[in-house]
Amino acid sequence: MNRREARNPLWVSRLIYPYRVVGMALGGLSVSAVLYELHAPWFAWAFMVAGCLLWPHLAYWRSSRSADPTRAEKHNLLIDSAIAGAMVPMMHFNVLPSTLLITLTTVDKLSTGFRRLWLHSLPVLVLGGVASAVLLGTGFRPLTSMPVLLACLPMLLIHMIAVSVGRYQLIRKVTKQNRELDRIRRIDTLTGLSRRGPWEEQAQQLLANSRPDRQDCILLIDVDRFKQINDQHGHGAGDATLRELAERMRRVMRPHDHVGRRGGDEFAVLLPETTQVEALAIAERLRREVEQIRLADYPGVIPTVSIGLAVAPAQPTQPDTWLDIWLEHADNALYRAKDRGRNVVMA
Repeated sequence: MNRREARNPLWVSRLIYPYRVVGMALGGLSVSAVLYELHAPWFAWAFMVAGCLLWPHLAYWRSSRSADPTRAEKHNLLIDSAIAGAMVPMMHFNVLPSTLLITLTTVDKLSTGFRRLWLHSLPVLVLGGVASAVLLGTGFRPLTSMPVLLACLPMLLIHMIAVSVGRYQLIRKVTKQNRELDRIRRIDTLTGLSRRGPWEEQAQQLLANSRPDRQDCILLIDVDRFKQINDQHGHGAGDATLRELAERMRRVMRPHDHVGRRGGDEFAVLLPETTQVEALAIAERLRREVEQIRLADYPGVIPTVSIGLAVAPAQPTQPDTWLDIWLEHADNALYRAKDRGRNVVMA
């Protein structure tokens, strides 16, 4: 049982119910046109009324009273097929309405998403037709008159519109879910910053578009003594520190800068079209911002950061190593910042 079924076991029945009411009523319209031309006996009309007008409500009642509404609805869908199959001999195999009933009933099984239900419905459809022929009798008048054709048009048109609307809604839902999955893949859930992979893609793109007449810089940022924050104040304090650091980075960085979390307590910032002097000023402003962080829930936490800065190097003979070289330069600068006693910026 999935989460949706656990929250509302009747969701399948409620979803199908209005479509069944409308679809069966429109099917009944085309069947009625044929029965009228055939001067059908009263019991054929009674079966049409029961199957096309009363059965949709009975099906919903049956599902709502069942201990397993989804399973009951699968049985209801098979009964739909049996009813549709029974209508075909009653109409003396009139081609257009018979074809529409069989085709649209089978398509409905595919639309439900229940695995192989459409395949299971085919023998039920045939059995419904055989039972109808034996019990109510039949004949063979396959030609479709203009009045019957006109009576079939609402079923055909409205069903097509309903299926198209359903498919459109499904596509929108899938697109929204894919967009959300892509966002989750790209965004770090704790800080709201880019994850390492997407950030490195941005860095690769920045290097690919670099020009000799401009400088691009990178900052590697590491929280000083982050392990002590976790050990002394708990992981909640560590998480709060990282979230607040991410907020200060968003506040300091420019709109076109790319901020990402590389992992743990290490962050990285791409500074496109930025000279080393400009990058040092930005890094220093961030360092001072972090010094001002005070966490209401953890007053003993006073974080600082060490920052390593590197200018994008000249393109190497092996372009695949370009980003690695750049990051290595920034890492070396970060290590020098740590060696200088932390809470400093080094280039």
